[in-house]
Amino acid sequence: MSIKIESLTKRYGEQLVLDNISLQATKGEILGFLGPNGAGKSTTMKIITGYVKADSGSVEVCGLNALEEPIEIKQKIGYLPENNPLYDHMYVKEYLGFIASLHRLDHKKEIINDMIAKTGLTKEQNKKIKALSKGYRQRVGLAQAMLHDPEVLILDEPTSGLDPNQLGDIRSLIRKLGEEKTLIFSTHIMQEVEALCDRVVIIHEGQIVVDDHIQYLEKYKKAGFDRVLVEFEGPVDEKIFRQLSGFISCKKKGNYVYEIDGKSEITLRKELLGLAQNKQLPLIGLQKQEISVENVFQSLTK
Repeated sequence: MSIKIESLTKRYGEQLVLDNISLQATKGEILGFLGPNGAGKSTTMKIITGYVKADSGSVEVCGLNALEEPIEIKQKIGYLPENNPLYDHMYVKEYLGFIASLHRLDHKKEIINDMIAKTGLTKEQNKKIKALSKGYRQRVGLAQAMLHDPEVLILDEPTSGLDPNQLGDIRSLIRKLGEEKTLIFSTHIMQEVEALCDRVVIIHEGQIVVDDHIQYLEKYKKAGFDRVLVEFEGPVDEKIFRQLSGFISCKKKGNYVYEIDGKSEITLRKELLGLAQNKQLPLIGLQKQEISVENVFQSLTK
């Protein structure tokens, strides 16, 4: 077990940020660590990496006690924090050389050139960091986190600011790293979670409310909550959906396409059919929507 957390508790003054949480992460899996702002994600990651001390509980990383051996732990972990602190006055290659020196790496030149190629920084390597776009700054942050070939990678919002082309490259890199290392991946982009993660942990108000493999998330949705996608041939007054007995909400998804949330999927579809017939609205499509990470996240953290 690369990461083992037991009964972790942390307060900032009177505020309880982490309330007796426990979780584990193993080599060869990408763990999606999710939660709304202020839920305790960043605090947990900072405790694992040794930047913040917990009030109680235990954290083990690669068999080492993170609370008692923070320096040794840092040698095992690569960390990209959310705000990605970089030295703006340094050149990209110069900065990575500085990080390599901190880690006392041998064969620095070869390691740096390899990491520049892996993270797509070849064309930017001789630029000052302050001249880089946000997407390329993220790449520099990823490069420094991976430079010393750590056993554990903790990435807080690693895809923030990347354009679609960059996103594909970094996704591929993260997937490959996830096969070889223990990887904790925190993001607010639910599509990234579905594309990359093997397992999902959701933290809310300092407590873990979900810890399961991504394919089993459907069991966590609220009892009786379902979503139906309905398409009509022409315009519809959205107010008519309020006549549905199980109606919760409506979201327009296209010209004549609506996403309806209700309390019972079977009843919801039956009532929508009846509504279309009564109002003489030509119906083109009616289908149940599969549960997503976003559905689970919203239902458990609102």
